[in-house]
Amino acid sequence: QVQLVESGGGLVQPGGSLRLSCAASGSIFSIYVMSWYRQAPGKQRELVAGITSGGNTNYADSVKGRFTISRDNAKNTVYLQMNSLKPEDTAAYFCYTVARVMVDTTPRNYWGQGTQVTVSS
Repeated sequence: QVQLVESGGGLVQPGGSLRLSCAASGSIFSIYVMSWYRQAPGKQRELVAGITSGGNTNYADSVKGRFTISRDNAKNTVYLQMNSLKPEDTAAYFCYTVARVMVDTTPRNYWGQGTQVTVSS
């Protein structure tokens, strides 16, 4: 199994910044993609940004130019730097990964428990 622990959420004013972190732990053999999703009340969960083990990234159009995803492969950690935050960025942010553990040859999906980001004055 892989455990994902997110941190860094909180309350911030419009225009402010936050940095989310997600650390993966467990009997990890390999981590492939690491991503951030978000879900606002009454809305579907949506992809915010993703990054492959090779460093290729993709972003939702709504966050391009404001958010930056990065990862530290040595620490099995992914980050999301969020700048110029807007009220519409308010949501629970979830870390997601596709990973293989030592005793399993099949890559599987794992989710974190989520961290709340609230953008409000």
